[in-house]
Amino acid sequence: MSVSTAPDPLIAPSGERTRERQAGFSPRSLVWAIVPLLLLAAVLALIVRTDGGLGDRTVPPIETLSVQRVILPAPNEIELEVVNGGPDPITIAQVLVDEAYWQFSMEPAGTLDRLQSARISIPYPWVEGEGHSIALISSTGVLFETAVPVAIESPQANQESFLRFALVGLYVGIVPVALGLLWYPFLRRLGRGGMNFVLALTVGLLAFLVVDMWEEARETALAAVGALDAPVLIPLVALLTMGLLFVIGYSLRRRGQQQEQPPLALAYQIALGIGLHNLGEGLAIGAAFALGEAALGTLLVIGFTLHNTTEGLAIVAPLARERPSLRQLAWLGFIGGAPTVAGAWVGGLIYSPVLAVVFLGLGAGAIAQVFLQIARQMADRGSITARFSSLPILSGLAAGFLIMLVTGMLVG
Repeated sequence: MSVSTAPDPLIAPSGERTRERQAGFSPRSLVWAIVPLLLLAAVLALIVRTDGGLGDRTVPPIETLSVQRVILPAPNEIELEVVNGGPDPITIAQVLVDEAYWQFSMEPAGTLDRLQSARISIPYPWVEGEGHSIALISSTGVLFETAVPVAIESPQANQESFLRFALVGLYVGIVPVALGLLWYPFLRRLGRGGMNFVLALTVGLLAFLVVDMWEEARETALAAVGALDAPVLIPLVALLTMGLLFVIGYSLRRRGQQQEQPPLALAYQIALGIGLHNLGEGLAIGAAFALGEAALGTLLVIGFTLHNTTEGLAIVAPLARERPSLRQLAWLGFIGGAPTVAGAWVGGLIYSPVLAVVFLGLGAGAIAQVFLQIARQMADRGSITARFSSLPILSGLAAGFLIMLVTGMLVG
């Protein structure tokens, strides 16, 4: 009987094992990881010390000042929150209000370094219900303009303001989403063709919301500090949100050994995406009321209420063939609508353009992920192109776009 002398593929030769041990992590490896960082620090220090080899600049400084928020905390008082978003220091020398020079104070006083923020107080007798223009003039003569569209006293962080913004969030978020959930009994009585139409309608609603949030985020990013590169945050936050939700959904399906997303889990994902959308929407509404842009905003609230009622339909559509409990429906409505209240609080009391961009990016990414999930499941593992070329589905998509477009006109 012969004995095989062939090497076992699972046992590496001694030379290979030695090389693997040498290639593993060791204190020497850590040294080689730190050396490039130390050299990089030395190069950066040299650049700073020598001004990058440019020498003394003879050109005027590059000045960029971003007005983040205008506050009217009390009669005869205007406050501005500003940030130096440029590469060079800025000194505010003069202030113009309604084309007249006015006294002001700044905290902290003096020159603002890069990305340093300050609050400028102007003792000006503003008139309620009227608009006012404000201009800040730097020591080099550069003009930075902003405005108060409609002068009203800014809300303070007190019980009255919290209740007021909570009521606005209730009207434009929780109530319309809850009303939309009441379409559940109607959906249960639809046939296959009607259900395809409703699912396509849901896809149309979500697609419109993604585009709408993207455009709103781009507009908001223009008011943010330029150095923070807020427009780049939009796709980054959206993609990271989509990736995170895909990972969570895949993990849940793998744990339950399911190929497709369960209808209730999909409904919760839709509710979460719409809730993040409503968080950004509530922030925009709160900021509009605080800045006086919605001082006479009853029509605005009515428009948002009509606009958001369709969101409840989108949440409950995947459950048409299921029997969710009242508690589950209540949680779906809460997840989809309650963030509007939190957004209104943040927007009305501590508004920040960068924070608004992050919220809107989160909402756009979450809704885009749900949009893709529904579209994939509607394809029934077949061709998405063939599936979406049927008349009921194309009609549902068009109806979803049209509904959001018409109701959106009331809030635009």
